[in-house]
Amino acid sequence: MSLSFEPDPSLLEAGHLFGLIGYPLSHSFSQKYFTEKFQREGRKGFAYALFPIPAIEQFPELLEAYPNLRGLNVTIPYKEQVMPFLDELDEGAADIGAVNVIRIEKEKTKGYNSDLFGFERSLLEFLGGRLPEIKQALVLGTGGASKAVLFALRKLQIRPLVVSRDSGKGDLVYEELDPGILRECPLIVNTTPLGMSPEIRTFPNLPYAYLTPDHLLFDLIYNPEETAFLKKGKAAGAQTVNGMGMLYGQAEKAWEIWSAFGLF
Repeated sequence: MSLSFEPDPSLLEAGHLFGLIGYPLSHSFSQKYFTEKFQREGRKGFAYALFPIPAIEQFPELLEAYPNLRGLNVTIPYKEQVMPFLDELDEGAADIGAVNVIRIEKEKTKGYNSDLFGFERSLLEFLGGRLPEIKQALVLGTGGASKAVLFALRKLQIRPLVVSRDSGKGDLVYEELDPGILRECPLIVNTTPLGMSPEIRTFPNLPYAYLTPDHLLFDLIYNPEETAFLKKGKAAGAQTVNGMGMLYGQAEKAWEIWSAFGLF
């Protein structure tokens, strides 16, 4: 196979290479997180790089270009698109329908989902003692990031109502949201990229005037720390949390997946 990009010689020198695929990758924290982790733990020969591939069809080329790849994180827009390119799926990732971690061993790829672990842990901390009273939640967005959120909510016996811009993709469109629906759904989770840096002035088309101090807003976005979605919620008296806790949780789980079985 002829490559459509030139591999970086400095990355080929790493004994154990990890990275992130997605497009674009200006919002990523993974490289800093794992690079500092490797330095802190004295792991020589370990490196982490960003691979902003414009099309998922370039995924096999990436694997060919870097035979020293041991693991990858996956972000927007490839959490679902990458699945057909993998040799195997972990049972959890298959059930969720999205992959955000890939383990590479002996040229075989296996997909996992650590978003579930990160989101569930962060959500439980956020809800605290309110978990038993949350029966329904609005989930904004239908992309790959929403899959783990939906799985976690159902696991916690919270009924999710998916809100989409397009009729037929979710349970509701934004125009159908009214005071009654918002009253029945105190938890609102944003899984869309709206509000993510650098487009920090964008936000989901929610009827914010219907929000009350009884609402809890969870945004998967972590950059900026407070999105326009969260600011609008806070202005209505709602409790809010960003995606930083989820991010750290899923990163820790990703490393656990990569380092299993004492490979390094």
